[in-house]
Amino acid sequence: PRLCQLDIKQGADRDETPPRTPTGNAPSSESDIEVSSPSNDLEDERLAKELSLKEAAAHDLSHRPKRRRFHESYNFNMKCPTPGCNSLGHLTGRHERHFSISGCPLYHNLSADECKVHASTRDKQAEERTLSHRQDENRHSTRNQAPTERQLRYKEKVTELRRKRNTGLNKEQKEKYMDHRQSHGTSREPLLENITSDYDLELFRKAQARASDDLEKLRLAGQVSEGSNMIKTIVFGRYELDTWYHSPYPEEYARLGRLYMCEFCLKYMKSQTILRRHMAKCVWKHPPGDEIYRKGNISVFEVDGKKNKIYCQNLCLLAKLFLDHKTLYYDVEPFLFYVMTEADNTGCHLVGYFSKEKNSFLNYNVSCILTMPQYMRQGYGKMLIDFSYLLSKVEEKVGSPERPLSDLGLISYRSYWKEVLLRYLNNFQGKEISIKEISQETAVNPVDIVSTLQSLQMLKYWKGKHLVLKRQDLIDDWKAKETKRGNSKTIDPTALKWTPPKGT
Repeated sequence: PRLCQLDIKQGADRDETPPRTPTGNAPSSESDIEVSSPSNDLEDERLAKELSLKEAAAHDLSHRPKRRRFHESYNFNMKCPTPGCNSLGHLTGRHERHFSISGCPLYHNLSADECKVHASTRDKQAEERTLSHRQDENRHSTRNQAPTERQLRYKEKVTELRRKRNTGLNKEQKEKYMDHRQSHGTSREPLLENITSDYDLELFRKAQARASDDLEKLRLAGQVSEGSNMIKTIVFGRYELDTWYHSPYPEEYARLGRLYMCEFCLKYMKSQTILRRHMAKCVWKHPPGDEIYRKGNISVFEVDGKKNKIYCQNLCLLAKLFLDHKTLYYDVEPFLFYVMTEADNTGCHLVGYFSKEKNSFLNYNVSCILTMPQYMRQGYGKMLIDFSYLLSKVEEKVGSPERPLSDLGLISYRSYWKEVLLRYLNNFQGKEISIKEISQETAVNPVDIVSTLQSLQMLKYWKGKHLVLKRQDLIDDWKAKETKRGNSKTIDPTALKWTPPKGT
């Protein structure tokens, strides 16, 4: 095809440039055109004839297949995850390349050519079905309409096909199936022949191709991306949430584009039907572990990563969809998780959580913190932060969050530290103030206190001493906001029923 493009260009240029000699060279002068020997006439005629045939073929491209512009819709750096696959072909038979298992012919034990043959067969069947439907359009659409003769014949044909299927596998077939499974494991689809009737197997193949085609359309439309980061939305309780970052869910789930989650046990599923069946029998209505805080409809549960490993792993995978810097997914045993919930008549709904190490050498009181997107900008983030410092006060320790903080986490912590300092200064009546005393009373790390005072321009160096300026304008603004906000989203220390865990 590249040569054809070049010839077309030359043919087009020939209309606007000087005529060329039969050898393809432009004449440089009149003498170049006039000089020719009789011995070269036959050779020149032959070359001229070949050139004219080539030009005609270049202009007539009807016999050639249309070129596909892969670069507009395909990323050639992506590869199909199936071992040994070259990413060519597609299960639907309509695309030249694929990048996921759902469209891989090799995974489905087929070749690219076989997929194209199956696609043409499906198209013919669809045309026949459309034609038969048109023939039935003249019938009146009543509720108790009797089936047509064609429908009755089709029903008898299906019944007969299902009756003919083999009830079991012979010895050779079983050995073939076992060899296939041992050779390829889960990297290939199991052999499905003779497991059910040919009719039902064909229905299943059609459904696979249709689902793969739908996924490919979503990918080309930009709603689904290739590779492992394909989860774009999750269905979580009564919310459908858009995800922000990649999370390492298993590939068979990640390539679906949408996950369905139980909001109580955090199990993730592939479809709405599976979720509905799960919810009908799921007995969980709150997180596992001990409820250590309750005031109104807000509760906090302490969950041990060692005792409830699966729940904590699912919680970390869920959190990674909304956190950029999170690296903990599966090694949850050294951590405690504090899960905040909001209760109603259906159960305790996940609001957010934070985790902390059971034994932190650097006195970190938070390793990871998250407020679910549907509860953001409602005060729950500060409640989680305040609760983490409340636990530090009970432990008689000074705490600080583990770095690096996410962008939203840094904003939340700076806002909380500012609030704590302004409240302390508003209640402070003495003349000399100590950073150490502030730290002991608030459980905030002195480094965080100093950085906050500097950002508020309340820390000055004068005559060899550091002075803390009590800026009344900032305190008045804080008091006005506190009055307007009320006390609905605050932590009550008296509602905490908790003793610090002794090493586990």
